[in-house]
Amino acid sequence: MAAPLRSDLVLLGGGHTHMLALRRLTMQPPPGARLTLVSDHDYAAYSGMLPGLVAGHYRFDEAHIDLRRFCAARGVRFIRAAVTGVDATLGRVQLANRPSLEYDLLSINVGAQPELSSVPGALEYALPVKPVGSFYKRWSVLLDSVIRHQGRLCIPVVGGGAGSVEIALAVDFRLQGRADVALVCGSGLLPGYNPRVRKTVRRVLQQRGIRLYEESRVQSVQAGVVQIEDGTVLEFDELLWCTGVAAAAWLRTSGLTVNDAGFLLVDDSLQLEGCPGVFAAGDVAVQRDNPRPRAGVFAVRQSPVLADNLAASMAGKPLRKHQPQQLFLSLLSLGDAEAVAERGPFTLRGKWIWRWKDHIDQKFMAQFTAPATAMELTQLSQNLCGGCGAKLPADRLRQALAVVASAYPNTVVVQQLHDDAALLSWQAGSTLVQSVDSLRALVDDMHQMGRIAAVHALSDLYAMGATPKSAQLHLCLPEQTAKLQQRDLEQLLLGVVCELASADCQLVGGHSMEGAELSIGLTVNGALEQGGALRKQGGEVGDAVLVTKPLGVGVAFAAAMQAAASSASLSAALQSMLVSNAAAAIIAREQHVSACTDLTGFGLLGHLLEMLPSRLAAMINPELVPLFPGTKALWEAGYRSTLHAGNEVSVRSSLDWPPSCFDPQTSGGLLLFVEADRAQATLDALQSSGYEQAAIIGKLCSRDNGDALRLSP
Repeated sequence: MAAPLRSDLVLLGGGHTHMLALRRLTMQPPPGARLTLVSDHDYAAYSGMLPGLVAGHYRFDEAHIDLRRFCAARGVRFIRAAVTGVDATLGRVQLANRPSLEYDLLSINVGAQPELSSVPGALEYALPVKPVGSFYKRWSVLLDSVIRHQGRLCIPVVGGGAGSVEIALAVDFRLQGRADVALVCGSGLLPGYNPRVRKTVRRVLQQRGIRLYEESRVQSVQAGVVQIEDGTVLEFDELLWCTGVAAAAWLRTSGLTVNDAGFLLVDDSLQLEGCPGVFAAGDVAVQRDNPRPRAGVFAVRQSPVLADNLAASMAGKPLRKHQPQQLFLSLLSLGDAEAVAERGPFTLRGKWIWRWKDHIDQKFMAQFTAPATAMELTQLSQNLCGGCGAKLPADRLRQALAVVASAYPNTVVVQQLHDDAALLSWQAGSTLVQSVDSLRALVDDMHQMGRIAAVHALSDLYAMGATPKSAQLHLCLPEQTAKLQQRDLEQLLLGVVCELASADCQLVGGHSMEGAELSIGLTVNGALEQGGALRKQGGEVGDAVLVTKPLGVGVAFAAAMQAAASSASLSAALQSMLVSNAAAAIIAREQHVSACTDLTGFGLLGHLLEMLPSRLAAMINPELVPLFPGTKALWEAGYRSTLHAGNEVSVRSSLDWPPSCFDPQTSGGLLLFVEADRAQATLDALQSSGYEQAAIIGKLCSRDNGDALRLSP
């Protein structure tokens, strides 16, 4: 049996060192350690493949590590958040827009930021190459503008190091004939490289028509203009900045040991000086007795020592020393499928060097894309997915409730069993409504899980047009040490109350217990003003059918249980699940919708059936149903939520509906029937209020003894 979790090992940043260290740590996890990776991005770019990505040799997914997917496959908790500080005295990581995270052992590998502040105007007008994730988004936009642009673009690259040279050559190769590229070096070209490499690169730059400005320090940048100290003026359409880097400002203010430039100072064990229990590696750290240039090759070599020392520190064992290498192999991409290699005085150039570099890079990335182990994935696949609201199939519920209602006709209020919330009593012109919802664990980020549970529960009130007033929480936490349980409880409660506060809804009590796994639910109460109710069943022939959010939550989390869902799919689903239906409900009331419910576990068609009067049918066009990115590919690969099959059985349709129509949702959007002449105005109002993917997906028609659900022709 696995050792019980006793302590938190938190890693800040998804840099090369951390990812390799995590891979090593998860092969033989430190006993009792809960591993957590915190990153402000879902994907980590591999810097060695960035020039190839810019040049068009690689796709995005080939040059990026999917952090969320990697962590899911190896049982590592993933928290997407930006770090704003560290309190080493209290053992807390301060995060943006969420509560701080406690740790017992900390490792920092957050990289470095572009140094732009020393040149007036650079911060406003230059596009920094680091952080790579932000750069690639802007680069993609630039590629689109090149297609529309008439004439040639002027694109100077500022910087004289290897990264600057590779980016300049990659941009020139990708935009052949569409851009004039220049390389502006503050000092000489490729400092630290041997003369043969510099000579080779100068020749290549000249052959490609890339203007080289050496000993040309940028004095200032204005809109479309670079001013160099010698008086030279360069015009630009896009200015790429690839000079030195700076440390994040929060490192200085956190009380951690830093050098004069603000980078973390570590000893040869990679532990911060004066901060036991805090380690650092990669560009953010400087090894005091063995400083080396900021290069990926050094970060990669630090990883086994970092992993071993983190494990040793948790076990109270001696730490290893890291001795950086003096000489290393440098492979410099030349834009096209050619590269130059340098090691000490030796230099080689050719297409075979590029193939060699490509082989090394592909082998490196394969470490993070291959499944963890067959045993781990088998265990994952045996778990029930939680992305379906953890519901039982509708058929099973109907049959059981019919038996109970027959046995206790005065106790079971049959007419309210299928409403989103129960109408309890009239009080001074308003009706008290109540609903309850409970979820199994969807994500291992407890704060995010608490937020999702609250948004999901409040949705039932909004679907009836009610205003939330109070809530009670029922919570089951898995058995673990008191320290970790306390941390999780605080994160969950802060997440729940964060969303309740946004809804002006008070938490007035609840119940907690221990069990085999996490479950979290809320009983919510709201006030329904006279004339403001939204009906669950209704409509007229010709009414439009609208959905306010995309679908695909169920399949995304079903695939995530087998480490098969990309971060793009999961992040889109998570972002949507945290969008409240409050504004959509207000719009629904203003537009006098004919019927309204929220989309949850029974899927699109299951909830449609609940809304339809016996005289009406719904004609749906599945092609118009909005979906999260990547969901179609997951369905085509055979992934299905646990409740998917039950939803198909419950609908009992003879038509060939696609999987999107049965996919169960957690914290889904609203499903609305709207009069035809109000449909476009309703859609416009929804989209302008933040429901960008709201869509009209069909219309109502007469049933005429036919099927209640029909495919649109």
